[in-house]
Amino acid sequence: MAAEGPEEFSDNGHFTNPPEFMAPEVSELPQTELGVSEDKGGSGTEMANPSAIYSGPPLEGDEEEEEGDLPVDFDRLWKAVSDNPQDFNGWTDLLQYCEQEGHMTASRRALNAFLAKYPLCYGYWKKFADMERRAGHNKKAEEVCVRGLRAIPLSVDLWIHYINLLLGTLNMNLSESIERIRSAFEEAVTAAGWDWHSDRLWDLYAEWEKEQGNFMAMTTVYDRVMRVPTQLYSTHYEKLKSHLTLQALQDVLSPEEYIKLRAEYKQIQIQAKKEGSNPTADEEEERPPGEDEPADSGKDSEEAMQKMQELLLASREQMYLQNEGEVRKRWNYEEGIKRPYFHVKPLDRAQLKAWHSYLDWEMAEAQAVQEVTEGTSVEAPEHSKVSESVAGHKRVLILFERCLIACALYEEFWNKYVRYLEPRSLEETRSVYRRACEVHLPYKHSFHLQWSTFEERHGNILEAQRILESLEQSMPGLAMVRLRRAGLERRLGRLDKAESLLREAVEHNKDRPHLHAFFSIKLARFLLKLGKNPSKARAVLQEAIELSPDNSKLYLNLLELEVSGDLRVNGGGVQQCVSKALAAPLSPKTKILFSQRGLQFAEDFGTTVQSVLSIYEEHQKLLDELGGKKRGAENGDNDDPEKISKMDDGSAVVAPVQGVPPTMPPVPMTAPPPPMVGGDMSGYGSYSNWYQQQQQQYGGYGGYQNPWNQYNQYYPSS
Repeated sequence: MAAEGPEEFSDNGHFTNPPEFMAPEVSELPQTELGVSEDKGGSGTEMANPSAIYSGPPLEGDEEEEEGDLPVDFDRLWKAVSDNPQDFNGWTDLLQYCEQEGHMTASRRALNAFLAKYPLCYGYWKKFADMERRAGHNKKAEEVCVRGLRAIPLSVDLWIHYINLLLGTLNMNLSESIERIRSAFEEAVTAAGWDWHSDRLWDLYAEWEKEQGNFMAMTTVYDRVMRVPTQLYSTHYEKLKSHLTLQALQDVLSPEEYIKLRAEYKQIQIQAKKEGSNPTADEEEERPPGEDEPADSGKDSEEAMQKMQELLLASREQMYLQNEGEVRKRWNYEEGIKRPYFHVKPLDRAQLKAWHSYLDWEMAEAQAVQEVTEGTSVEAPEHSKVSESVAGHKRVLILFERCLIACALYEEFWNKYVRYLEPRSLEETRSVYRRACEVHLPYKHSFHLQWSTFEERHGNILEAQRILESLEQSMPGLAMVRLRRAGLERRLGRLDKAESLLREAVEHNKDRPHLHAFFSIKLARFLLKLGKNPSKARAVLQEAIELSPDNSKLYLNLLELEVSGDLRVNGGGVQQCVSKALAAPLSPKTKILFSQRGLQFAEDFGTTVQSVLSIYEEHQKLLDELGGKKRGAENGDNDDPEKISKMDDGSAVVAPVQGVPPTMPPVPMTAPPPPMVGGDMSGYGSYSNWYQQQQQQYGGYGGYQNPWNQYNQYYPSS
């Protein structure tokens, strides 16, 4: 292929939002060893780690091209994207402005920052490389392409752009340049050759080998792509047939394959002689007596060449049919994918479902291949008996990487990826976590927490701590992150460190009463349960109550602390807590709840009947003050008129209340019966019935959700 001319590298558009900045069918699958023109590229014959993290350091020597002051509006646009890095339109405005100004330093600074944030936008990698080439910096242009290919190795467009750049800058009269281009092609097909849309790359490789006059290599390229399910698979087959028929077999086949083909042809001829189906062969065998069989000159007749060509095409047709079967399996799934490139705009639900379905199917195919390979599937269906080169683990990785270009901003697909990888490779799983959290999902705290849990589960404690600390720095104020840090230290046995983290959170959130109360509750529970120090826990809650006197959760936790303590040491703590809650600016319903719990405690642990009745009288006064309307509703003021009519006409039969003579009308028990005159306390036994009714109305301890239990979701949902 001829080198790409300068006009092909000209900037034909502006930095706008349409497809120019998007990355079609690209991903970060195999990490190849890319180099610039001074280095000799590797063969790239093996698929490497699919999840190497992108890192985009600025180009060396960027500071050499200082052009004085930056453009007038650069600082304003730069500040806008610095204040809001998620504003994609702000970035495109900045890049378009730098392009219009033609300022090299400003453009480099903007492009480096943008591509570190959005590395999947292959169009901007191309624009960056073109800018460097137009300025005469060919080496820097190559370095930009290499950085882009490390970020998105599945980008067929970027690979073609990189190869065309090499073709336009290298001296193709040198053998080293030929090898450099061939190495680049090998790296490209190793990294992106298994992509569904990789046809242009394979065609470019085959045509380039044809231009070099290397027809054997051209055949090898087409043979390789014939084993890859691609969109234009039939086109490759037609080109291969044309190539094999237009050239001599010795020129298009390797010596080994030609010898094998010739031997196969001779074997067929011998078999035909034995069966007597080739009279021509018998005539050739008849020679004058005493004449030896002529030595093989290595040259075949035209008829023999034609027969061997037919055998060759038959073998390639078999490859084509097998590949066509694999293509048909995937065709409908591929047709369902309408946006294979990256974009910040959300995908519709149908697209997300299409990716999920495709991934599930490919993983099922891989499982079938594994069963066939391991011999666990004795009678596997014919469609599952596919080679490892077509289906299997590598194919699943490629599809995941393609998916994570279009769906890079969707946590659910990263989650699906790590769940698939973890049983197979911890290092690859770790690399995917790092790429997702550090590049594409920097503000998805739940995935960061999941990553930390993964590292802790596999014994990498320092990394788990680093992840949580980094997340807390980037997203300050997340209570769950601080709790995870404290929990990690607690599980390591570092109770002092865990307590210190909770105390620090309490101190730093005094200006935010809600968070201050939250962390105070957590610290108090920690001190009570693990520190075995109820006095410190009580002091923490009391200090928090002074700061947030209207927070009912603080009183509830203080009440629970007092109830669970030793009554012989602090028997009056419960009633003191109840009295404090009743005097606080809480809602009437909450105050009634606290009063009832105080009454329940007195019933269970009161030392004298007089103390219980005294507390009951206080509770009754509170009900009279705060619960009048509630009691009115309970007494039937708002009952259904039909029910009232049934009661009036006697159609409804009411069971007599226990302890009440049948002749007395049933009365709802909203208050305990008063003590009998003369000091007789027999009526006190009915207090239990009243209390059960009140407990149903206001809820007891069993109905109260424990405020301590707020720590959940340590592991991802399956």
